[in-house]
Amino acid sequence: MLVDTLGLIWGLVVLPADIQDRDGAKTLLQRVHKLLPRLQVIWADGAYAAIAGWLQDTFGWLLTTILRPVGAKGYIHLPRRWIVERTFGWFGRYRRLSKDYEHYPHNSETWIYVTAIHRMSRYLLKDKKRDKDEFLFRRPRRKAA
Repeated sequence: MLVDTLGLIWGLVVLPADIQDRDGAKTLLQRVHKLLPRLQVIWADGAYAAIAGWLQDTFGWLLTTILRPVGAKGYIHLPRRWIVERTFGWFGRYRRLSKDYEHYPHNSETWIYVTAIHRMSRYLLKDKKRDKDEFLFRRPRRKAA
């Protein structure tokens, strides 16, 4: 998944589990490179360092890896690394994405896009309604008989 600094999706690809993440990243970046002509820097986990040269040669993009300091113990706040994890956390709140229900990858991608559209559309609501999801699930009151 490729997200911006707000956690909004710019591209994603769902692949079988036997494909390494860095190989899937190549597929994703080939899919979105024409949509993002101004992209210059990509922040990623250290697992993606192997494709840094390929990215530079193919698209002219710089891959910056966010690494944990050597010898660090316990929690260390790593800037920008949590952004995509937060996006995955948002998706965990949607029942359809909490488990792997889909048989086809394009169906999974579609449901992720539907969820992202819902998340983005919530920001158009007034602040007091945006902060809580309960109003979406509340049953109407019964009429007094």
